[in-house]
Amino acid sequence: MWRLTEDHLESIATGAAILGTGGGGNPYVGMLRAREALRRYSPVDVLTPEELDEDARVVCVGGIGAPTVGIEKMRDIQAYHALRALEDYVGEKATALISNEMGGSNSLEPIIPASIAGLPIVDGDAMGRAFPELQMKTFFIYGVPWYPLALADEKGNSAIFPKAISATWMERMARSVTIQMGCIACYALAPMSTDQIRRTAVPHTLSLALSLGRAVKDAQARHEDPIDAIMSVYPGKVLFQGKIVDLERRTTTGFARGKVVIDGLGDYAPGQMSIEFQNENLIASIDGQVVCLVPDLICVVDTERGEPITTELLRYGFRVTVLGFPAHPLLKSPQALEVVGPKAFGYPHQYLPLEV
Repeated sequence: MWRLTEDHLESIATGAAILGTGGGGNPYVGMLRAREALRRYSPVDVLTPEELDEDARVVCVGGIGAPTVGIEKMRDIQAYHALRALEDYVGEKATALISNEMGGSNSLEPIIPASIAGLPIVDGDAMGRAFPELQMKTFFIYGVPWYPLALADEKGNSAIFPKAISATWMERMARSVTIQMGCIACYALAPMSTDQIRRTAVPHTLSLALSLGRAVKDAQARHEDPIDAIMSVYPGKVLFQGKIVDLERRTTTGFARGKVVIDGLGDYAPGQMSIEFQNENLIASIDGQVVCLVPDLICVVDTERGEPITTELLRYGFRVTVLGFPAHPLLKSPQALEVVGPKAFGYPHQYLPLEV
């Protein structure tokens, strides 16, 4: 167990945005919100899955909506309101919280209700990265129930979804209500047992995010290559380096969708990379040849500083390095690939694991 304070937040935000593959919400906004909660309420203890009590009741909380909207219409403490609405409905109290995904501000979201309620959070999440849709959690892929779900917005509205015939249907219904709430909301999922967390969560990802962020920060202070620092913590592969020359991005059906085009520089010239995204980066191609695809991680970082660039912040002219990282094994089983593999996003490609 370790105690999370505001001194950890900047590094966690940086590391989680690297793992978030472009999605999960703006990490800077998430850091500011978490810092305010820690200052106003209490510090938060972080438990490994192994440290959970055997009778723990763990609630997953997170944000849902379009990242492009999230930088203009910031979340408040609606994750706390969603937690309380869920507890009132199921008639039991959470003993710990866990993140829905390790990406951007969503990695920091549980800190806010945990600080207000005086609860610990679990060092782990349901994706080991970020994905755009609710059904793409390892919890649900490996048999944890996806209902009931509580949804809340910043205005004081809340909704309970007592049942859905599938996690995909829960995503559709929650997404529709989120759009009516202004494309940004927070949710809380049915309490999970310790066994379910240990069996289905991607473990120790909050610690990994912290280590990645610290590595970038230390490399910047020492004027060393931050890309090498990232790779020393999470071994991966440099897929491409260049300059953003074209960007198509639109907010539709509650997602940020589009494509970014990068002209190669240095050793990567005269090649050109394109990355397609739906909140998160999904498929990267060089001159039409696929080089990395979901569920493996495709991460865009600033070449000089090593800081991650989320999809809503991509801009023409940025000099970027595109990194690839292998997904956690929980995301690469046949049953997981049915939900988070290329075909789940409408791509005809067969998944080929990234070789590091």
